[in-house]
Amino acid sequence: MAIEAWLITTVLLLLGPSPIRGRDAHVINFRSPNLYPESLTWDPEAKQFLMGSLRQRRIVGVSEKGVVETLITDRELPVGASFLGVAVDRPRNRVLAVVHCRDSVPWVNALAAYDMGSRRRMFLSGLPSEEMDAAKDVAVDEVGNGFVTNSGGNLIWKVSREGWAWIFSRCGMGTYERSLGVGLNGITYVSKGYLLVVQSSSGKVFKVDSEDGTARNVFLNHDLLGAEDIAVRNDGAAVVVSPFKHLWLLKTIDNWSQASVYDTVPVNVHRYPTSVVIGDKDRVYVLYGHLDEARMGFSGRDRFGIAELRSKKELHQHSIWIFLLIAIAFAYFCFWRFQIRHLVHKMDKLN
Repeated sequence: MAIEAWLITTVLLLLGPSPIRGRDAHVINFRSPNLYPESLTWDPEAKQFLMGSLRQRRIVGVSEKGVVETLITDRELPVGASFLGVAVDRPRNRVLAVVHCRDSVPWVNALAAYDMGSRRRMFLSGLPSEEMDAAKDVAVDEVGNGFVTNSGGNLIWKVSREGWAWIFSRCGMGTYERSLGVGLNGITYVSKGYLLVVQSSSGKVFKVDSEDGTARNVFLNHDLLGAEDIAVRNDGAAVVVSPFKHLWLLKTIDNWSQASVYDTVPVNVHRYPTSVVIGDKDRVYVLYGHLDEARMGFSGRDRFGIAELRSKKELHQHSIWIFLLIAIAFAYFCFWRFQIRHLVHKMDKLN
């Protein structure tokens, strides 16, 4: 009986509680007057989300329980400046934030770095100007380089750890028509030495070498028109969000030379999701920042949200694996019982 109990306990420990099916999807509703955030990132050390503001010159942290804390306020930036994309650079204990201001002539496009301990600005790097610039999102690599998308000029800037900036890649120029709207948008760094970037107007995804800026169009089974942001989970799957459609889940078997959409998840288009991030335990979250209201000139909203989205297809596959493991464990247990009884029977005969 002791061995039987041990086997049952071992099976239960191997299966463990299901991290997907055993709980409701995580939803965080928080309040911050007139914030209108466009992008968010996850700080794994502080266990909180960070986001900027379209209307205010500040960066806030939002806990998993919806507690809001102002982390950075920079009143030295021009009036009307926005913090758009944000990225946490934990090895250097800093946060990078895209600064954009349409109220100035010419428009201000810059990348700011802030120390997360002192909360003071480390540098503010102007991004080399071209005909039509609109700094959008930022990603950071292992050594602290920042990569900023330009949705107007349809290129990527690179900013060194010390704050030197230059035009790094023109990966989306061949597929961009300005009349179609926003160009390069969300960007994420993959630890294998490259970036994945989405282009809203064409629905393309580009794989960009983080050293030399060479880019390849990732061949997809269909384009992701309106794609706003992209993130990559630890299992290698990518998630892409559109404020007008849904969340796409992508997988690749050849290191992003090509990829396929294997599932879609509905989003609340009335809350206008503009960012996606991988949070704690590889969970996928989207930001409901109601940015459409802010762009139309509305103000006064103080309620925003962060919501976990889950794939029904992955839930189903997870259930199949659980039942398969249970069946294998049960078959092994029955075989063991048979062997023990057979052995006891033989020993009885010998006696």
